Amino acid sequence: MADHVRASARPVRLARLFVGRNKMRRPTDRLEGFVVVLLSAVFVAAVAAAPWFGGRLYHSERAGAARLHPATAVLTERGPSENYLTTLGEATARWRAPDGREHTGVLTTVIAPAISGAAAGSRVRVWLTESGQPQAPPPGGFEARFSSVVFAFAAVCGAAIALVVCYWLCRLMLDRRRLAGWASEWSLTGPRWTTRL
Repeated sequence: MADHVRASARPVRLARLFVGRNKMRRPTDRLEGFVVVLLSAVFVAAVAAAPWFGGRLYHSERAGAARLHPATAVLTERGPSENYLTTLGEATARWRAPDGREHTGVLTTVIAPAISGAAAGSRVRVWLTESGQPQAPPPGGFEARFSSVVFAFAAVCGAAIALVVCYWLCRLMLDRRRLAGWASEWSLTGPRWTTRL
């Protein structure tokens, strides 16, 4: 029971170091307390804002996917070989745009992954803009949700790292100032102490 009381009193003692009426507290201690409160508030704001930004990312990805139209392209040449060492390949193909016009162009494995190892004349699925330009396949619902969650988590972790670095740099400057103040005060007090011995 006594250990529990001592453990719960530690945060209170730490808070008093920064905001209490302790006469031993230096201006640098007050400044450090202010920095801790400010950085904590920024971190709480980042945690609160991360889901909102993740949601905005999800909705923008879904809106971008809604603007794409599925179509079928016919390869006019053999697709790139299915080689694990080569991640990017291309092949020429023809397809019909949403407005009905015929288009001919180059499809890459990023835009149409199914062209890998496909023979000439193969039909592959592509996603087109209103003007008939092929685009990378839109992410599915799960992929879009997962990427928004990863983005929100990465944003919180990035904010935490940035705030820890800010606190460390602030603490470094304050410690240098404290050390300089201590050295200055000791240069005045030290000689009086040594003469008493």
